[in-house]
Amino acid sequence: MPGRRSATSVMSPYDLIIFDCDGVLVDSELLSCNALIDLLRQHGIDVDLDVVFDRFLGRSPQAIVDYCASSARPLPDDLQAKLSMAVREAFATSLKPVPGAAKVLRGLKTHYCVASSSDLERMDYSLGLTGFSSLVHNRVFSAEMVRRGKPAPDLFLHAAARMRAAPGRTLVVEDSVSGVQAGKTAGMTVWGFVGGSHYAGRDGRALLVEAGADRVFDRMADFHLHEAGLFDHAAR
Repeated sequence: MPGRRSATSVMSPYDLIIFDCDGVLVDSELLSCNALIDLLRQHGIDVDLDVVFDRFLGRSPQAIVDYCASSARPLPDDLQAKLSMAVREAFATSLKPVPGAAKVLRGLKTHYCVASSSDLERMDYSLGLTGFSSLVHNRVFSAEMVRRGKPAPDLFLHAAARMRAAPGRTLVVEDSVSGVQAGKTAGMTVWGFVGGSHYAGRDGRALLVEAGADRVFDRMADFHLHEAGLFDHAAR
C-alpha cells in the first residue's frame, strides 16, 4: 500500500509506518507500571519500577502471569480486570499524549497504523482520551490478534499483512526492548523512541541500541530528520 507520491516529491523509503501506542503516542507507561506495582504488592509480590520495566515493558499480560508464577504466590483470577480498572483510573486523571506525536501523524504522507501489546479496549480508551482516535481510525492492531506477543514478530507481521505492506518496506517506532526485538525479527526497520516519562533518569538509548534499533530519538519534533520523503510538507 504505497504512500502518496508526486513526480516532484521525494519518495518515502517506506510503504508503512507502525507506531507502538504506549510510550510512543501516549505517555502511559509510567502510569500503567505504577498501577501494576501497587496491585502486585497488594498480593504480596514486591516489585519495583526496574523489575517492571525489564520484565513487562512492551509485553503482553502473560509476561506478568509467568513472572508471578515463579514467585510461588498465586494470583487472583480477576487480576487482569483489577489491573485494567486501576490503569483506566490513572489514565482518566493523568494520561497525556506524547508531545508532537499528533503533529507527526497529521503530517505523514506514508500510510501508518498502531500496533500494541495492550488490549483493544485499553487502546481505544487511551487513544480516545488523548485525541488520536480520529487520526488512527480503524488501523489499530493488538497482541490479542496473534498467538505470540512481543518480542515475537507476530503482531508486526500481522499488521503489515493487513495493511498490505512488505516487512522490508515497513518502519516500526517502538519504546521497548521487546518491541525493538519484535520489529527486527520481522525484518523491519526499527526506530527507538525514548521521549516518554518512563525513561527519565534511565539510559533508554543504550537499551534500545543494544536491542537492535536502527535509530534512537527522544523528541517527536525530530522524527523527520533522519529520512527524507516521510512528510507531506504542505500539511505541516
